[in-house]
Amino acid sequence: MASSSTGPSIPIVFSTQTPYPLPSQKFMLPASWKRYHLSQLINKALSLAKPVPFDFIVKGEILRTSLAEWCAENGVGEEETLEVEYIESVMPPQKMSDLPHEDWVSSVSCHLPGYFFTASYDGYIRAFDYSQKQAFTAQIHSASITSMCFIPSNDEEESTHLIATSSHDLSAQISRVTVASDPSKTSRSKVLASLHLHTGPVSSVASHPSGSHLLTSSWDSLIGLWDTSIPSSDEVPEPSITDRERKKRRKLNGGEKDADKLKRKAPLMVLKSHTARVSRVIYGKESSANSAYSCGFDSTVRIWDVENGLCSHTITASEKPFLDIALAADGNTALAASTDRTITMYDVRESSRSTTISSGSLLHPATPSCIAPGTTAHQIVSGAYDGIVRLWDLRSQKSAMTTFKAWEGKKKVLSVDWKRGMVAVGGEGGLEVWKAVEDVRS
Repeated sequence: MASSSTGPSIPIVFSTQTPYPLPSQKFMLPASWKRYHLSQLINKALSLAKPVPFDFIVKGEILRTSLAEWCAENGVGEEETLEVEYIESVMPPQKMSDLPHEDWVSSVSCHLPGYFFTASYDGYIRAFDYSQKQAFTAQIHSASITSMCFIPSNDEEESTHLIATSSHDLSAQISRVTVASDPSKTSRSKVLASLHLHTGPVSSVASHPSGSHLLTSSWDSLIGLWDTSIPSSDEVPEPSITDRERKKRRKLNGGEKDADKLKRKAPLMVLKSHTARVSRVIYGKESSANSAYSCGFDSTVRIWDVENGLCSHTITASEKPFLDIALAADGNTALAASTDRTITMYDVRESSRSTTISSGSLLHPATPSCIAPGTTAHQIVSGAYDGIVRLWDLRSQKSAMTTFKAWEGKKKVLSVDWKRGMVAVGGEGGLEVWKAVEDVRS
């Protein structure tokens, strides 16, 4: 396809992983063209009834200038054929909700359709429906909650859910939460079990995809493996406490009788390898659910064979205390956020483990504190201590696809989640929800 425009032209071959592929052919396009012109070309060539905006990746970088300017900046001759991948554009996110909290929000979740869940430094978990009405609140811990996750279960009631939380009170807990959508009914919660192993604050808790097991990480450098069954009696003896502490616990548990009180669980196994505080532990995706991944202040990312309780691989980085870790949607790439203001990507597939090295880094102006994957293997969202949330395409590491600022002033972002096209942001300013173009077909 030749260009009729005057001036130099550049040979281009397009590729895509979107549902909008072009027939394989070479295009001769004006060197002055920018993203908008290329996007128009794709739409016209495919005769799309409804226009779809596209972005373009050239040699691992989003095209932000004209083709001629890009070639000049990268030392590419205009006669060289460019391989250009096009992707659906991520439009600027729009704020949907702003829900202030009395204390910092450490964990957010869009897991449950129709609701946003938060866990806070005040020890409470809360749920808000899409109309911003608070549908549920309960104090779960007597100290700051550090993380929260849903435990998949086969509960017959659609409104009843199992939630695991971790806390600075040195424990994690399993709670049953019922969120009543009917205004005539009351939402309620009950703490079923507390998990006792750690001697330092418990930094995170993660559920196995099947809901059968949990992992906890702690500042004491240990990782605990637990099943999610509720024992009939305590597996860990309760320490002697004063009458005042006993009354406080009874009040926290709603004055329940001893027979109904939460049960104290012991771990199935303790995973030892980290030499400093563990920031976070997560399970692998469904296809590799016997694997787990952790990161810590010892500047390591560790891969675990959970079934055998062994650290199967250690990725060591020089002076990079890690704060958070997440897996891309395909489960092949681990992303670890560090105090050196980067999110480093590691290929964690079996074949790459013996010589695992960084496959790139996403640079932030401030320390990135949290990461969440999108629905595609290439998209993630990150939050940072400068209050900025960034949406990335991992094929273009030089800059984020789009950014937005949560709250007024410089308030830290501590948690993000990205599902059904919505990004939930938790931190110093409470909870904000933004509409982001992720995959409108889902």
